[in-house]
Amino acid sequence: MEFIAHIREDGKIQSVEGHLTGVQTLAEIYGEKIGIKHICGLAGMLHDIGKYTVEFKEYILEAIKNPENPPKRGSVDHSTAGGKLLFKLLHGKTASDPYKMLLAEIVGNAIIAHHSYLKDFLSPNLSSPYLERVEGTVLKEFNLSEESFFDKVMTCSQFDHYIGEAAEELKLFHEREPGEKTLMFLTKFVFSTLIDADRTDTRKFAENDQSSNESASLMSLYYERLMSKISSFKDGTDADHPINRLRSEMSDQCEAFAEKPSGIYTLSIPTGGGKTLASLRYALKHALTYQKKRIFYILPFTTIIEQNAEEVRKILNDREHILEHHSNVIEEQENEEDEKADGTISAREKLKLAKDNWETPIVFTTMVQFLNAFYAKGTRNIRRLHNLSDSVIIFDEVQKVPVRCVSLFNHAINFLKTHCHASIVLCTATQPALDYVEHRLELDTDGEMVRNLDDVVDDFKRVDIIDRATDETFGTEKLAQFVLSKAEEIDSVLVILNTKKVVKDLYEQIKGLVDIPIFHLSTSMCAAHRKEILENVRELLRDERPVICLSTQLIEAGVDVSFKCAVRSIAGLDSTAQAAGRCNRHGKDKLQYVYVIDHVEEELSRLKEIQTGKRISKKMFIDLKLNPEAYNGSILSTAAMSNYFREFYSELAGDLNYFISTCRKDMTDLLMISRRNNEYVRDYREKTNQSLLLYLANSYGTAADHFQVIDQQTQAVLVPYRVGKRIIAEFNGNRFHIEEVSQLLKEAQQYSVNLYRYEIDRLNANGGITALFDGSVLALIEGSYSEEFGVDLENETSFGFLDY
Repeated sequence: MEFIAHIREDGKIQSVEGHLTGVQTLAEIYGEKIGIKHICGLAGMLHDIGKYTVEFKEYILEAIKNPENPPKRGSVDHSTAGGKLLFKLLHGKTASDPYKMLLAEIVGNAIIAHHSYLKDFLSPNLSSPYLERVEGTVLKEFNLSEESFFDKVMTCSQFDHYIGEAAEELKLFHEREPGEKTLMFLTKFVFSTLIDADRTDTRKFAENDQSSNESASLMSLYYERLMSKISSFKDGTDADHPINRLRSEMSDQCEAFAEKPSGIYTLSIPTGGGKTLASLRYALKHALTYQKKRIFYILPFTTIIEQNAEEVRKILNDREHILEHHSNVIEEQENEEDEKADGTISAREKLKLAKDNWETPIVFTTMVQFLNAFYAKGTRNIRRLHNLSDSVIIFDEVQKVPVRCVSLFNHAINFLKTHCHASIVLCTATQPALDYVEHRLELDTDGEMVRNLDDVVDDFKRVDIIDRATDETFGTEKLAQFVLSKAEEIDSVLVILNTKKVVKDLYEQIKGLVDIPIFHLSTSMCAAHRKEILENVRELLRDERPVICLSTQLIEAGVDVSFKCAVRSIAGLDSTAQAAGRCNRHGKDKLQYVYVIDHVEEELSRLKEIQTGKRISKKMFIDLKLNPEAYNGSILSTAAMSNYFREFYSELAGDLNYFISTCRKDMTDLLMISRRNNEYVRDYREKTNQSLLLYLANSYGTAADHFQVIDQQTQAVLVPYRVGKRIIAEFNGNRFHIEEVSQLLKEAQQYSVNLYRYEIDRLNANGGITALFDGSVLALIEGSYSEEFGVDLENETSFGFLDY
C-alpha cells in the first residue's frame, strides 16, 4: 500500500517515506552544525509516521472525492505516533541507558508538538501533557505505523545504530554544560530544526523546487566591497577631521579583534563613532576567519533596522541577500494542521511555508523577534532559532533589552556562545551591566574592542548636558514656548519625549505657531512612512535649513541625524546619552547643548522602567550639582553609566527573571529549574502517590503561553501608505505561489504597524480594519491612516495617498 504525505495541486503525490527521508536529511544538515546530527535526524525521520495508516489515507482520499464537504481538518492524529514509538522503545521499564531515555523525551516532545508547540513535561496543574500524548493516547493503527516505518524507511538494526549515535551526541552535548538549562535549549534547537526541515521539504514539493539548499558564501565578496568603501573614506575632504580619524582608528581595532576566537564581546564606540561599519568589519572578518555562515544585527527599533540595512545594502551592493525582519505580518493559529484534508496546501499554509527562517547571509531583525525565537509559543518563531548557530550576532543598542527579559536574554546568549559556535557583540555607547545581575552574562575577559575607552569618550565630546529637570518642571504649553525660543536661536531642534500622547500634543501645540517645517514621529507610523519623514528631515539638516522634529524614543537609538539642539524628557541615563548622539553628531560645530527637562504631563504609571530610570538619573544629576567631580565630572562618563546600570538593575532585581503572576513563578524556573528543586514534582508525588517517571519535569508550553516581550501582545497590521495599498490589494487577490508569498511578506514589513488588541478592537468597531488572505492578514482601510500621525483609531482621516 502506498501511503500519502502530501498532494500537489497538479495531482502529484509525495509518499510518506519520501517526506520522512527528505525531512530527515534537512534536519541532519541543520543539526550537524552543533554536533547533534542524529538527534535532529531522528526527529525528522519519525515526525509523520502517523501518516502510515489506512485512516489517514482514507481521510485524504475522502477529501478529494468530496471537496465541497471534506472531513474536518486535523481530525486524524498523525503527530503522536513518532513520539509514542520513541517512548515505547527507549523509555520502557527495561530501558537502562539514561541518555536514551532523555532522547525519547527531548525528541519525542518535538515530534508530538510539530503542529503547535513543545508540551509541558509537568504543568503547574500537576498534569503531564507530554505523557498524556505518548503514553495515554490510543492510536488504533499504531502497530501499522511502526511496521511501515521499519519496512519502508529504516530496518530495526539500522534504527538501533542510529539511536546509539544520537544518544552519544546527547551525552557529549550535556557533559559540556550539565543541567536542565542545557537540555531545555537543546530541545528547542531540535524542535527548530524539525519545523524548518518539515516546512522546507513541504514547500519544495509543493513548488516542485529541485534547487539545492546550499548557497555559496558571499562573505569574501562582502568583505572586499566593505574594505573598498572604507578605503574611499581616506580620500574624503574631511578625512583628517579628529572625529573621522577616531572612527578610522576604532574600525581598525575591530578588524584586528576579529582574529580572536568566538566569544561574548563588547563594542563601546560612542554615539556617532561609526559603529555600524566598524561592527560589520569585525563581523565579516570574523566570519571569513572562522567560517561563520550568517551575520545578524539585532536592534531595538525598526527605525534603526531600516536605516542600517539600507546603509549596508548600499555598501555591499546587494539587495537580494540582506533581510529586514521586523515582525510577523500574520498571526499564527495554535494547533493548526498544515494541509487541507485533501493534502493540498491551503492559503494560510502558504504563509507558514514561505521562506521566513533567517536563511540569508545577513539578517537585520529586532530584539523582540530574537527573544521570540527562543521563548514565544507557536512554530513560526522557533523555526528560525537554529540559523543563529555558526553566526556572528551583533546586538546594536543592547541596553534596550527589556528588564523582565534580562535573565532570559543572558541564558540564550550564553547558550549560543557555549554550544552554537556563535560570536556575540554587544554594541552600544552605554553598556548595560548584564554581567552584574543574578543570571549573569558570561562576558569574555578583556572583551572590549575599543582600547583606552575613557580617552575615546573624552575625545568624542560634542555636547554639553544642561540639567533643567532637577529644579523645574514643564507642561506642554511651557515646553512649546521653550522649543520655539530655541528654534529662534538655532536652526534645528530635536525634542524627544517618553510617550506618544505628549509628542502628539506638543506637535499640535506648535504646528500653527511657526512657519518652519515641523515633523512628528512615532511608532503609530509604518516603517516606510517614518523613513520618508526622516529623509525629509535629513535633507533640511544637510542644507542647514530650519527644522523642528518631535519624536518618541524611536529616533534616539542609532538613527543617523544631527541637530544643533536637543531637548530630552528625563528618563534613564542611557536615553540622555542616546539623545546626545543626535546632536552635533559629527562634531562639525562647537559644543552644542542637550537640555534635559521633566515633562509633568507624561503618564508613566504603567512604564516602570522609565520611572525607575528617571528617578536614578535625577539623583545622579543632583550628585553632580553637589559635587562637580562626581562620576569623573561628567554625567555621560563610563563611570556614570556603570553606576547607573548597577543601580538600575539592583532596584529592579525582582523583575529580571520574567515573573508569571498566574503561576507565581519566574519563567526561568518553569524552563530551567532542576527536577530535585521543582516543587511541582513534589506536589505531583503527593497528589498521585507515585513519582513522575520522567527525567525532565519542565513546563515548556506553559512558559511559552505566558511569554511576550512587551507588556501587551501586539499584531502587525498592513497600512494603506504608498506601496502598502498595492500590497494590500495583492494579499486580497489570494492567489500566489509560495515564493511570491515570501517576497510579499518581506515587502509588507515596511508597510505594517504593530497594534495592541484594544486598538484593533476599536478600529474594528469603527469599520477601520479588514481581514485578508483567509483571515490570516489584517489591513487598515484608507481612512484609518493619517499623513501626520499614522494610525487613526477613530477612522476619521479624510484623505488618501498618492500611489508610487
